[in-house]
Amino acid sequence: MDHLRKITKIPFNNVLLLFSRNKSFIKIVEVGPRDGLQNEPTLIPSNIKINLIDQLSETGLKAIEVTSFVSPKWVPQMADNTEVFRGINRKVGISYPVLVPNMKGLESAISVGAKEVAVFLSASEGFSKKNINCTVQDSLDRVKPVIQEANKRNIHVRGYISCVVGCPYDGAVSPASVSKVAQSLLSMGCYELSLGDTIGIGTKNTIEAMLRDVLTVCPADKLAIHCHETYGQALVNICTALDKGINVVDSSVAGLGGCPYANGATGNVATEDLVYMLHGLGVETGVSLKKLIKAGRFISDFLGKPPQSRVNNVLISKI
Repeated sequence: MDHLRKITKIPFNNVLLLFSRNKSFIKIVEVGPRDGLQNEPTLIPSNIKINLIDQLSETGLKAIEVTSFVSPKWVPQMADNTEVFRGINRKVGISYPVLVPNMKGLESAISVGAKEVAVFLSASEGFSKKNINCTVQDSLDRVKPVIQEANKRNIHVRGYISCVVGCPYDGAVSPASVSKVAQSLLSMGCYELSLGDTIGIGTKNTIEAMLRDVLTVCPADKLAIHCHETYGQALVNICTALDKGINVVDSSVAGLGGCPYANGATGNVATEDLVYMLHGLGVETGVSLKKLIKAGRFISDFLGKPPQSRVNNVLISKI
């Protein structure tokens, strides 16, 4: 790999990982307020969500996903999307994307002043049919006008691709299926694609195989990695993506999240754990771990459960 000019062996979970030491900065996209909270069974007051996002804005994060403009019938937790987006203190230099499933969602996002939106699809036919009741091709056809209209209005569009290595309904997902969706979204006008291991089934080898194929149709600087901790492989898989030249990682404060369509799927990789690892590798993130831990503890205390972050649970007594 040409970009691996200087490497070092790093012991992690009894595995020797090769990590590119010439990376100077990794961008973290915080998805906790949306992806992390959307499946919480108890409705969270808008002021708590706003408080969380404002705390996250003080950590040094450069991208914080705020909410989703979807039907409250399907995602009741996000019914207060307008109130939350208008209530946060948006700071200069931070992107505050929102998820939109269709044109109606885009129009709502535009009405509150959103400057970045995200669309979502699956690389798996089974997941697509269970999640949004259509085929993968139909989902591409649905998001195309959304992406085009957003670009006309100078609104950046990020594309989420779920089930990039495995699906709860179809089993293993071929890398070629992921590449096909990635190529389509890129051609439609997405500025970045987030590759999601939705059920956390990926391993170093399966993630590497998927990325190798996707990188034939999409450059690394257009990609992000989005890992779940179901099997405890998230950080290993993130390192695998970093070694492939990917410099953007999605994560969720306190490890919030899961997937209602994937039984047993735990939350996203915890932002605290990710930041601790990256700082230990000598990589800059611009994020204050101390402030991040406090934000994670704030929302975990409200939810009445400990953070799903080992770093938060260990270091909370030291800050």
